[in-house]
Amino acid sequence: MRKALPSNLTFGIFDHLDEDGNTVARQYADRLKLAEAYDRLGFYAYHVAEHHCSPHGRGPSPNLFLSSVAQRTRHLRLGPLTMLLSLCHPLHAFEEICMLDHLSGGRVELGIGRGSLPIELAYFGIGADAVPGRYLEASEILMEAMRGGTLSYRGNHFELNNVPLTLKPHQRPHPPTWIATNKPESARWAAANGANIASLGPASLVRQVTDAFRCEKGHNSDANDQASFLGLLRMIVIGQSADHAYSLAAPAFERWLGTFKFLYNLNEIPVPPNLPISFDAAIESELCVVGTADFVRRALFDQVEEAGANYLLCQVAFGNLPLDASLYTARTLQSDVMDRVG
Repeated sequence: MRKALPSNLTFGIFDHLDEDGNTVARQYADRLKLAEAYDRLGFYAYHVAEHHCSPHGRGPSPNLFLSSVAQRTRHLRLGPLTMLLSLCHPLHAFEEICMLDHLSGGRVELGIGRGSLPIELAYFGIGADAVPGRYLEASEILMEAMRGGTLSYRGNHFELNNVPLTLKPHQRPHPPTWIATNKPESARWAAANGANIASLGPASLVRQVTDAFRCEKGHNSDANDQASFLGLLRMIVIGQSADHAYSLAAPAFERWLGTFKFLYNLNEIPVPPNLPISFDAAIESELCVVGTADFVRRALFDQVEEAGANYLLCQVAFGNLPLDASLYTARTLQSDVMDRVG
């Protein structure tokens, strides 16, 4: 029987900042306590999603929230996963990332994306037809801005003329970049462009994504000449017994699911076909890993191995999980899983 996880496995944290039933200020305070714990426990990075006009994301400006995280941590890397470039002006995005990179002492991990739910962008007057073009142009401008100097660009959505770039990121040539994807073709793009990837879903399907990444020429290093991360996201709850863990995780997942479906229900949009619509389905689909430390360790090993991942994105705070429960899971991951890597 296997006793340890693979030696190249790194552990990070993912968070939607979905509504937990407390006041906004209380939730922010609790998440900052968790971030301090992640830093002490040796997690690699803290990644925060961007959502708008939805209880699924109380952090519509991840960089603003992460600037507070940066001041309360010393080693924990941090960044949006993903920053919606389809929504913001790329010059503004560039300046925000530069600020956060300096405030954190060069700890930014930059996730970029177009947004998974068009209605969020539509609230800002951006139609679905414009999203692909806006994202492509914005990502080109952002990467060009990282080179410094004076920026000029002419596209269908953005035009910049001799813009003096008086800021530059702390990390050179730029912070590590990420995309979230479940598509092999996007994984190939990430590999060719030096980006890391984060995926979710059954391990067997994620394996198609990681295999595509590895097959792409030039996949073996990113822009900072570091090994690329192939991330697998899992919602994790560890209890003192299996029953204890399930009693915490089941209502928390149901609350998380309700916030996820909020805009879909409000706008009568079908939910994604791969969304687990119950806690049992979430367990079956491997989105949730719940149980004792020993069970979770074995399950995570099997799923990481099957998925071909080398980075585990642990979502330990979701729904109405109490702060103490999330802290217990994080601490137990460190003592019973992370310490046994090798």
